Amino acid sequence: MNATANERRTANTPDRHSANDGDHGHGLLGPRMEMAFAIGSGVTYTGGMVARYLLDTPPWIAATLFGATYLLGGFFTVRTAINTVRRGRFEVDFLMLIAAVGAAAVGKWAEGSVLLFLFSLGHALEEYAMSRAKRSIEALGELAPRTALVRRGPDKVVEIDVEDLEIGDIVVVRPNSRLSADGIVVSGVSAIDESAVTGESIPVEKRAVDDPAAALASRTPLHESQRVFAGTLNGSGVLEIMVTSRSADSTLARVIAMVRDADTQKSPTQRFIDRFQVIYVPAVILGVLAVIGYGAFVLSEPFADSFYRAMVVLVAASPCALAIATPSAVLAGVARAAQAGVLAKGGGPLESLGRVRSMAFDKTGTLTWGQPRVTDIEPAREDMRDDLIATLFAVESFSDHPLASAITRDLKLLVPADTETDATQVNSVTGRGVTALVDGSPTEIGNLTMFAEIDPDGVPAAITDTVDRLHAAGRTTMIVRRGGRYLGVVGVMDTPRAEAAAVMEKLRALGISDLVVISGDNQRVADAVADGLGLDAAHGGLLPEDKVEMIGRISANGGTAMVGDGVNDAPAMVNASVGIAMGASGSAVALETADVALMTDDIGRLPFAVALSRRTASIIRQNLTVALIIVAGLVPATLIGLPIGPAVFIHEGSTLLVVANALRLLRFQRGAEHEGIEHESRPGA
Repeated sequence: MNATANERRTANTPDRHSANDGDHGHGLLGPRMEMAFAIGSGVTYTGGMVARYLLDTPPWIAATLFGATYLLGGFFTVRTAINTVRRGRFEVDFLMLIAAVGAAAVGKWAEGSVLLFLFSLGHALEEYAMSRAKRSIEALGELAPRTALVRRGPDKVVEIDVEDLEIGDIVVVRPNSRLSADGIVVSGVSAIDESAVTGESIPVEKRAVDDPAAALASRTPLHESQRVFAGTLNGSGVLEIMVTSRSADSTLARVIAMVRDADTQKSPTQRFIDRFQVIYVPAVILGVLAVIGYGAFVLSEPFADSFYRAMVVLVAASPCALAIATPSAVLAGVARAAQAGVLAKGGGPLESLGRVRSMAFDKTGTLTWGQPRVTDIEPAREDMRDDLIATLFAVESFSDHPLASAITRDLKLLVPADTETDATQVNSVTGRGVTALVDGSPTEIGNLTMFAEIDPDGVPAAITDTVDRLHAAGRTTMIVRRGGRYLGVVGVMDTPRAEAAAVMEKLRALGISDLVVISGDNQRVADAVADGLGLDAAHGGLLPEDKVEMIGRISANGGTAMVGDGVNDAPAMVNASVGIAMGASGSAVALETADVALMTDDIGRLPFAVALSRRTASIIRQNLTVALIIVAGLVPATLIGLPIGPAVFIHEGSTLLVVANALRLLRFQRGAEHEGIEHESRPGA
């Protein structure tokens, strides 16, 4: 309700709590006490008005009731004003106290009482409304259990406090119970509801890792089906998980802490409002003095009348709604984003994301899964297709080539059921391919360079044409020859995520006009991905420093967001207007680096994040417009005679109006965060 309502809420509310409820700033007694005081001031004000105008009572009774209104209605206002004045700031609470004291000084106790009553009631209601956004995040802290069942031997399970869990402990998770720690599944199969942490609405199937020790040491990559988070809800299976982080360092704890600290990155609009108020509040005080001087010396009216009019003007000009317009919208927007698994680090990134007009994407792990797939099977003749598949599958099953696992995974279901092909003597030819004996026949699988070296007759034109065509499409190719006969060519590529194309369409609809790929992969592959997704440009072969330079060039046309994995793309993300990290729930580095973090490996939530930021910016504009219109209309009205009662009512009503408008963000696209975009699970799930 004042120039730094958000600051006051974070800085002073704990003081209120510690003074009133003794629970170290947590709980509802402080806000409840403030509401009780506000209601009490309304009761005493009403009693004073009844005693003065409706009952034949001694004057001291009404005066006593109005005095009680001053005490009850002004208690929290005085506390806040003292704290802000100590910091060298004169804000709305201070202005309201001046108006109330001034009204009493000229004998207008009833008018001063209604000012403090309505101001305290409005502030209490505002605190209640704003706390809804806070509670939506604070409630996450109640999800994680306080105790955990830890295995201490083959047949012994003990219950301990979660704070006592150590990395490497084995925690037993019963059906339909919440997980007490971040970890990796070492035993059991179950489906877990992760919506509280990642925003994923569908329960995720979990299974055990093959090598827990290696996974704990981060020597093997973890699939989303093997990683679990504190505070999530287990399904019907029993799981045993190995703890990977202490309770204070869990993903849930980090998310809560970052949302609580979201005010540290104020939005550009909020920073402007803060600077504006440094000038505006003293200007209001000078204007009030001018009103007093004009009435007393120019109009020659009684000083009491001029002073009273000045106090009413002071109330009308106080920028309550203007001050709360931006922080209320930012707080609600940050809370709504977190509910959907999108972590925005304060108003600055949230508002900046709403202003970007271009977006750059890393390729591997962002637009693609970073896992190669067999995309093309091109037999030399159609009747050789089965032989091509069977031969390649047999050899790659014994190969340690980086692409071998992808090939065997994708060809497994394509191998003819009646084919039994056996590969022996499998040898790697560095930088070229592999050789083997397949059913006794010499077999070679490799690139064009390998066959150009070993085939004195030259590679058939049909094979080279196929290789050239697949290379042009960004494929990595493997030529297969068995018993001196060329069977064909297989193309492999790290293909785009299934939802990536739909995401690009949604982003364009939201006003992102320039979509580009910046990748360390070769230009041909980057072009293939960009063409397949309908992006505007592709820049390949870039080192991290080259990506930074490219972000600078793209940003010349306006705000730019960089979407990456938060680790190797960190320099580019830091230099963009907004850095967006994918899959941040599994990466502390991503959470620390990015301005906005998608908690899951789900690029389909990116349009929601952009749409929410756009809506937040729209709500801020609406709130500022309402606040300015109210002040612009109310000040002239008070100068020509509007009394303090209606002025305070309109003043406080406008403040509550902008808060209520901001809280609409808490319902933004609820349940429709992924609408129109079909999510693809990570390959290998």
